[in-house]
Amino acid sequence: GHTSKENDQQKTSTKTALLNKDFRQSLGFAIDRTNYAAQLNGKESANTAVRNIFVKPDFVQADGKDFGTMVMDQLPAYGDEWSGVNFADGQDGLYNKDKAKAQLEKAKAELQKDGVQFPIHIDVPVAQSSKGFVARMQSLKQTVEDTLGKDNVVLDLQMMDQDEVLNITLNVPSAADADWDLQGLVGWNPDYDDPSTYLDTLQPSSEDQTKVYLGFAGGVDNASAKAVGLDEYAKLLADANSESLDVTKRYEKYATAQAWLSDSALVIPTMSSTGAATVISKVVPFSGPSSQTGNKGSSYFKYVEVQDEPVTKKQYEQAREKWQKEKAESNKKAQQDLEKHVK
Repeated sequence: GHTSKENDQQKTSTKTALLNKDFRQSLGFAIDRTNYAAQLNGKESANTAVRNIFVKPDFVQADGKDFGTMVMDQLPAYGDEWSGVNFADGQDGLYNKDKAKAQLEKAKAELQKDGVQFPIHIDVPVAQSSKGFVARMQSLKQTVEDTLGKDNVVLDLQMMDQDEVLNITLNVPSAADADWDLQGLVGWNPDYDDPSTYLDTLQPSSEDQTKVYLGFAGGVDNASAKAVGLDEYAKLLADANSESLDVTKRYEKYATAQAWLSDSALVIPTMSSTGAATVISKVVPFSGPSSQTGNKGSSYFKYVEVQDEPVTKKQYEQAREKWQKEKAESNKKAQQDLEKHVK
């Protein structure tokens, strides 16, 4: 395989460590997402792409709160490490060296009892031809090793051709063929305006998805799936999906599923493609149709206006502020109409 591990003991140590929630959380708190996004966006615009949660935090609203806030309200019940976490887009609300070290110490005490040897070697497949991807993975390696210490965790970047990377990650025929410990190749574009469009991608009964996102078969009879509690996640998804009348309750239940997922640190968000890479454009900001799901967004030209000069940062920011205000008002009205309709 594509590995720097030298013996079976190192392989077993890595597997055991990655099945430990505190250890996975330590990785999540050790990543400097702003630095990571800067590899694509440059320092000045790095923040625009930072994402801290799998479901976009303002994807849906209920009861005057956006989805990210609903999740933040629930997370402290899982442990002190979640107090003060901020899931809003455009800032790194997870990177915290003290928390990363504290979770690592918790994990280490537990893992050493099981005979796990440190440092833990983590194989990360990297497509060597993609400059941006290489830079992001180098940033990941640097901040994780700096925060947790190379005597504890080493990220081994496995350089290979793009086809080879895809064959062991996205295109694996079965979970047994997945050959990575941590990878930065998966993301999700939502298809419809309900949190399930994101959260169902990790539906444990869908082996096609879990092998790509998690590197193992999600079936509840699978030892790894059991060890990380995916059966619990499956129950939360089923419970949320069964709520079809009260939209606020439905979103609350999906927020519970997302809170479980965030706490599990099985998927560690870093950045969103929507806030990525700065472009030069003469399209009047927000003049065209916009949608966060479906195909009525960027590829749809109705209503689009063009101006003579390229858009400036200041113009974009003013237009964005105005658009967000109008969007909030329109959402509020839609929510009120919906509630009248439901009643």
